[in-house]
Amino acid sequence: MRRLRAAAAVTAVTALAATACGGGTATGGGSNDSPKTLTYWASNQGPNIEADKKILTPRLEKFEERTGIKVKLEVIPWSDLLNRILAATTSGQGPDVLNIGNTWSSSLQAGGALLPWDAKRFGQIGGKDRFLSAALGSTGAQGKDPAAVPLYSLAYALYYNKKMFKDAGVEKPPATWEQLVTDGKKLSKGGKWALGAEGSNLVNNIHQAHVLGKQHGADFFDAAGKPTFTSAGAVAAVKQYVDFMAKDEIIAPGNAEYARNQSLQDFAKGKTAMVLWQAAATTFEAHGMKPADWGVAPVPVPSGTPGTGKQVNSMVAGINLAVFKNTDNLDGAVKFVKFMTSDAEQTGLNKAYGSIPPVKAAQSDPAFARPETAVLRDTLATSAAPLPQVPNESQFETTVGTAIKELFADAAEGRPVTTGSVKSALTKAQQQMPKG
Repeated sequence: MRRLRAAAAVTAVTALAATACGGGTATGGGSNDSPKTLTYWASNQGPNIEADKKILTPRLEKFEERTGIKVKLEVIPWSDLLNRILAATTSGQGPDVLNIGNTWSSSLQAGGALLPWDAKRFGQIGGKDRFLSAALGSTGAQGKDPAAVPLYSLAYALYYNKKMFKDAGVEKPPATWEQLVTDGKKLSKGGKWALGAEGSNLVNNIHQAHVLGKQHGADFFDAAGKPTFTSAGAVAAVKQYVDFMAKDEIIAPGNAEYARNQSLQDFAKGKTAMVLWQAAATTFEAHGMKPADWGVAPVPVPSGTPGTGKQVNSMVAGINLAVFKNTDNLDGAVKFVKFMTSDAEQTGLNKAYGSIPPVKAAQSDPAFARPETAVLRDTLATSAAPLPQVPNESQFETTVGTAIKELFADAAEGRPVTTGSVKSALTKAQQQMPKG
């Protein structure tokens, strides 16, 4: 999912008040006899906020023409979104409908602020079976009604600079991590580097650790939802990721300080040859790259062939659409969700953002068979796994994401990154998790 570096306020997520409202009043979630407006908080999906407004405004106008309901749009940067949501749940001053990163679904669900989507409510938007099962897997805790509806689906891919590969004599993108390191040493010359990373981007750190954890046979939580950050597999996964800088020297030390999207800018400028990211094409084009300049391949796995288990190569990324339970315009909010997840809007919106429609019927459009989107689509279908759907997932992002950030800082400063130091950092992270 395209996500923020979760701020310290995320620790309050399990105490979300159930008195949140949309439209500024708490009426117990009842319908409004004369619904005229909705407030919609959209996450920043495009290269900038203005691009999002340009994409969304005509669609919101179309919704108003059909229903008579005017949608007040606010596009919120990822750096602010979660804190804004948390504030809305406690103040009672929030939107009717909002975008949430799909990995937040369980955490926000635990607070009771979001409208549950049971079978009857899914029936109001065409049925649950319209959606990809992978996308539905990141809408809340197992055994509970989803807290949101999938809107945009994403997955990680390996983007590579074709010219830099050719100049270095690398014939094709690596399919295994061993190949990536070998090729990376050929590419990391002359002030340029093989792989981009964002050591200060807590959420991206978690995404990479989750995937590598799967490849090492580890999860970061047990079946009861208790953290297992210090398992041998989890330690090995984090060390492997940080070692791309600390040991293999294929990531520039300066990347330890990089935050959101800085690795994409370096890639677009030809400073790095590869980057692991979700649906990055629109950002590359916004920075002046042409589609012919880069290629797209699946993220490496130990066997070279992505799949399930130890061959997972992406988290199930994406954006969900949620409704505050106490909106004063429930009927209008559900109509809006139905509109945004209709086949036509799913096709148009996901084309615009370079993402994959979580609605099955929308995937038949030829746009989703292009090389980049085909890789993302196939990854979602065959080799992606959702992040842990546990109430404390957001705190996991903060604590373990910070641990990895600090390990990258050690690597950048030339301090040793060992199995012991990684386990110590993850022990500290686990101790910071809420008890019980």
